[in-house]
Amino acid sequence: MGDRGIARWSVYVVRCGDGTLYTGIATDVARRMAEHARSGGRGAKYLRGRGPLRLVLEKKVGSRALALKIESRIKRFSKARKEAMVGRDADGAPQGTGRKGGGCGTNMKRA
Repeated sequence: MGDRGIARWSVYVVRCGDGTLYTGIATDVARRMAEHARSGGRGAKYLRGRGPLRLVLEKKVGSRALALKIESRIKRFSKARKEAMVGRDADGAPQGTGRKGGGCGTNMKRA
């Protein structure tokens, strides 16, 4: 496989129109977001009818195995911890400037 498999996979978080957060992995996040947005497409079943969808976090992580491990970890986070990770309070309001980052240990950037 060589260097081609390195840094190909990303973990991403999507905010749905109903305020819920969805976590997934992809090699091309923009393409995957387009698939999620298309009705009847190849997008995740969970996201159907929950639009509009907004990418709130994306991180290139490398291998598929690592991406799956991080995705699984994030999916186990509490709602409050996920919101802190994406820069929001649990009620969906932007965090004040006095708060530190989410402390989730994933070093993900906000999209």
